Amino acid sequence: MNYLIFGMGAIGTYIGGSLKMSGETVMYFERTEVVRRLNHQPLMVEIEGKEQSFLPDLVSDSLEIILDQYSVDVAVVAVKSFDTPSVAALLKPYCDQISAVLSLQNGVENEEILAEFVGGDRVVAGTLTSAVAKRDTGRVVLERKRGIGVAGGNPLSGKIVESFNRAGLNAKLFQNGWEMKWSKLLTNLLANATSAILDLTPVEIFSDPKLFKIETEQVREAVRVMTKMGYRVIDLPGTPVRILSFLFHHVPQGIARRIAGRTLAAGRGGKMPSFHVDLYRGYRPLEVDYLNGAVVRFGERLGVATPVNSFLNETLLSIAERPLELNGYRKNPEKMIADLSKRVNLF
Repeated sequence: MNYLIFGMGAIGTYIGGSLKMSGETVMYFERTEVVRRLNHQPLMVEIEGKEQSFLPDLVSDSLEIILDQYSVDVAVVAVKSFDTPSVAALLKPYCDQISAVLSLQNGVENEEILAEFVGGDRVVAGTLTSAVAKRDTGRVVLERKRGIGVAGGNPLSGKIVESFNRAGLNAKLFQNGWEMKWSKLLTNLLANATSAILDLTPVEIFSDPKLFKIETEQVREAVRVMTKMGYRVIDLPGTPVRILSFLFHHVPQGIARRIAGRTLAAGRGGKMPSFHVDLYRGYRPLEVDYLNGAVVRFGERLGVATPVNSFLNETLLSIAERPLELNGYRKNPEKMIADLSKRVNLF
């Protein structure tokens, strides 16, 4: 199959490299400065300690050039959620030349945006559960292999799964794409916004009973939104999301906190969560509005209260707009707990 990948970040490089090394045709659409630097240069994926280089069939900043030279079966969108509208707008004039558009992004709104531009019949929901880190543009390392979910319903869904599995990506077909995407969102929420706001590690957050209560409640709010829409929490490749949900709903807080500290925090391998990394590296905007913010927006539509997600979203967005030294919550969980308590009675 012929794949056009938007984005040479961690996900795009890992997926594209795996597909190319398995014999598929892979093209990248990237910014002009990246194309000038990396066109005709090998890219690198490190898997199980072994560096493997690959040469894409084409790297270009022009969709017209790409589509003049190649037919495209699947366009893979692997950019941050805030870049989805611009990618969708780029695709719109050429949508009849692309059979399917696969979104492997975090969040639950990207597919709707893409569908507005290219048509819902072309959009395929996907999710990546493997942990991939970017060392540099076009150089990534697979830190923990879990897999990929692909929603059914598109004529190419099954072929994408087969192609991905030939590439060793551990793909699985899911009949309900929304359950898949919302279940992934639950995992993205954990110790993400709180870590960035407080400048604390997940271990520090899970070890504090009141901070763990905040983590518990943001997940519960998201699950209540899912339930209102008729979606179940489901397991994803290498990710037992149902156990995670059970932990936050049915296990006593003290026991749940100890389990979370041992498993969920340890599963990050000592890495800080993505919001923390982006905030302290100066990357803007942050994706929090597409995760916690999405829970809030869907909750408002459905009449489901989401005060914890609302507080975390608004607070982190406000912090990102100002110099970090003005963040009064940094290393100060007591202040955040006090301010959150003014909105919702958790403690």
